[in-house]
Amino acid sequence: MPKPDLSRLDSLPSDGSGFDAENFDSDELIDPVADELENTVLRLSDYLAAIELVVKETFQHSVWVKAEIRNLSSKNGHYYFELAEKDDDGKVIASCRGNLWRFKAARVLGKFERVTGMQLERDVTVLLNVTATFHPLYGFSLAINDIDPSYTLGDLARQYAAMLERLSAEGLLNLNKQVPDPFDIEHVLVIAPEKAAGLGDFRADADRLQHTGACHFHYHYATFQGNHAPKEIRHAITKGILTFKKEYDRLPDVMVIIRGGGAVGDLAYLNDYELAALVAEQPIPVWVGIGHERDNVILDEVAHTSFDTPSKVIAGITNHLASLMQRTQDFADTIWHASQQQVTQAAMATERQFTAIQNTSSYNLQRWQHLSDSHFNTIKQHAKFELRQASMTSNTNMKQIQQLSYNHLSRASSAIDTRYQTIKESSYQRLSDAAKQVRYYQQVVLIQNPARLLDQGYAFVQNSEDKYLNSVSSIEKGDFVKVSMSDGEVKAVVYDVNKHSTADTDSIEADQS
Repeated sequence: MPKPDLSRLDSLPSDGSGFDAENFDSDELIDPVADELENTVLRLSDYLAAIELVVKETFQHSVWVKAEIRNLSSKNGHYYFELAEKDDDGKVIASCRGNLWRFKAARVLGKFERVTGMQLERDVTVLLNVTATFHPLYGFSLAINDIDPSYTLGDLARQYAAMLERLSAEGLLNLNKQVPDPFDIEHVLVIAPEKAAGLGDFRADADRLQHTGACHFHYHYATFQGNHAPKEIRHAITKGILTFKKEYDRLPDVMVIIRGGGAVGDLAYLNDYELAALVAEQPIPVWVGIGHERDNVILDEVAHTSFDTPSKVIAGITNHLASLMQRTQDFADTIWHASQQQVTQAAMATERQFTAIQNTSSYNLQRWQHLSDSHFNTIKQHAKFELRQASMTSNTNMKQIQQLSYNHLSRASSAIDTRYQTIKESSYQRLSDAAKQVRYYQQVVLIQNPARLLDQGYAFVQNSEDKYLNSVSSIEKGDFVKVSMSDGEVKAVVYDVNKHSTADTDSIEADQS
């Protein structure tokens, strides 16, 4: 198989001078040999080797490239990147692989972590010093020579500023700050990473408050580091609010989000717009204590109150409760002094009113006594007159009642005699009818007496279990039966069983009827 003429590739400048990538036209390179290669079949290795040579000779210089790390893995000390560029809509418009070899990785990554305070991870925009490489077996990739940590810090700062601007434009930046301060803090919803040192500092004082019954804390845990941190924190906040509302049928008094200090990169995961918006939209005050005094995250900007550390958050709760107790005690003292003053004034007023009432009462009692005597004499005379009238009326009514009673008794006696005679005659008639009925039933009983039926030639048939039989359907050939007659019993074996047809049975019943 003939090889292509690659002599033209050797003529390219080794330093890349005079090469314009934007205006580069591949036809300029291929056209002179197009006729020669048109009917030539190349081996894949030869063709890719030619491309490797072109890339090596043309792009041997290093350049600074801005890209986003879409994926990052390591093996045997080597680091493998998947780099990409996105447009304003977040759509990937370019991507390629990048390799940071072991002999450079320790120096490059060490400097990056030392300057930024964070580890290099996916979804971070970086400025890379790269050299283009092409390998016939592994394809195209970028060899990473260096990473500029200052650019990443600046990019994080730009993202932070853009997030603040968006939250402010949407009215979320100061939304939670407008929620009124709680009057009393009885229940606190705490969102924190489980088993973290900052949470331990917080709980040291929180448990003492809860033990006294002054405040109750409800803990929900989430990861505060890594790409999944914002989503887990949002889930913990939503779950905590719903769980508390279901149990207590109201919202907690305060929500607390706490985390100890850490590297700038670790805290950068908390700079998430969705998380900040969720915190800002909470209907209760959100107190945030993340990091140390030098640290600041987007949650500090949107929270109702921001503290430097978790310890200062619990100190704020303690101070609030202490202030509430002091104000309550001040109100109690004020009320007690006001009450004492009111009681003293009321006692003096009562004494004056009692003296006035006593004087007025003495005068009124004398007047009422005189009026009472006069009215009593009038009532006494009127009562005597009324008694005489009532006595006369009572005598007249008594006579009328006696006369009416005699008349009613006479009529009642006559009615009773008449009713007695009627009941007596009716009773005699009923007794006569009952006697006739009894005699009739006696005759029926005598007619149906079993002894009388046996004397007339009827018989009773029983099976071997002494049960009376009234149908041949319960008798089979060979059964033992007992026949009772008027003067004795006959035990027999059934020789044959003949059943009457339905028509015969109906005719027999008709004859009997």
